[in-house]
Amino acid sequence: MNLSIISFTGNGVELSLRTAEALEENSEIAGTVSLYTKCKHPGAAGQAAYVDCGIAQWAGAQLREQKALLFIGACGIAVRAVAPYLTDKLHDAPVLVMDELGRHIIPLLSGHVGGANALACGIGAAVGAEPVITTATDLNGRFAADLFAKRNDLWITDRAGIARVSSKVLAGQKITVSVEPGHERQGSRMPEGLAGIPYPPAGYADLVVSSEERDFDAGLVLRPREYIIGMGCRRGKSLEELEAFIKERIREAGILEEQLSALASIEQKKHEPGLLAWCQARRVPFLTYTARELWEAEGTFLGSSFVAETVGVDNVCERAAIKACKGAGSLVCGKYAKDGMTIAIAKRDWSVTFDET
Repeated sequence: MNLSIISFTGNGVELSLRTAEALEENSEIAGTVSLYTKCKHPGAAGQAAYVDCGIAQWAGAQLREQKALLFIGACGIAVRAVAPYLTDKLHDAPVLVMDELGRHIIPLLSGHVGGANALACGIGAAVGAEPVITTATDLNGRFAADLFAKRNDLWITDRAGIARVSSKVLAGQKITVSVEPGHERQGSRMPEGLAGIPYPPAGYADLVVSSEERDFDAGLVLRPREYIIGMGCRRGKSLEELEAFIKERIREAGILEEQLSALASIEQKKHEPGLLAWCQARRVPFLTYTARELWEAEGTFLGSSFVAETVGVDNVCERAAIKACKGAGSLVCGKYAKDGMTIAIAKRDWSVTFDET
């Protein structure tokens, strides 16, 4: 996830620079890091982009792009800035605060699903700041259903179910878990406090993991993000055009947006603004592959000599969708073209693990 850092003093600007440099050396912690400031001190010039609008307006623009925010300053500034744009814990972008001396870093919003807790720990380790984690399940070292869902690329069908499961976990009560057969990763072991029961559960289950569209008597149902979109498009296609095209195709296929695991394309499209914006708005990974990597995709594809001459491979959308399945998936919707855009959809094999990996 891309990170935007905003500071308010000269010390804050210096810390934001050190943070950005540290994250460049640890690229797995965050994606692109952008620096902003409200400090008018001459020393800040050229080091961070000056924000000439209100902090709330700036924060709103960043959050609409689903960027993680790190405020170097007081918690109150951050809270007031993001408050008008908050939706719910499943969709809010991560928001963190670090004091300008770099002693502590606090994840304020979206600790599990958005990854703010992990981001706080990563940044803290990189710059020497102590993460201040307040999430009860983390503090007590207990199973967290929303974090389990994030790690295993599952979508939460009912956010109220997270509280139902967490309250029992924190009360020390046993949590019953039912996983669709064939989808629990070999060697995975349930942590203490969880008990596996047969699938489908004969009665009530606290947690059910299933791709089947059936009603369960369960505290929380988690479903896999099974589908991967492969796309190609003419340069400069707008977000609105791409969005309408994708929505049309998945609706025809009977697929919900929540079931999408990733969007894949060829390397030449890795900076395509419309595709990037679509993925960022939905927190969906944007995966790109070289022409050589796409040629390696196994299967029968609808090839085009014109496409091969243009980008070096005979088919982008189908091959990209299959490549993103990592050798464990198949096409469910072949190549479809419209107005300079192509799309294909693959269904990946899925599995879950209870190990913290």
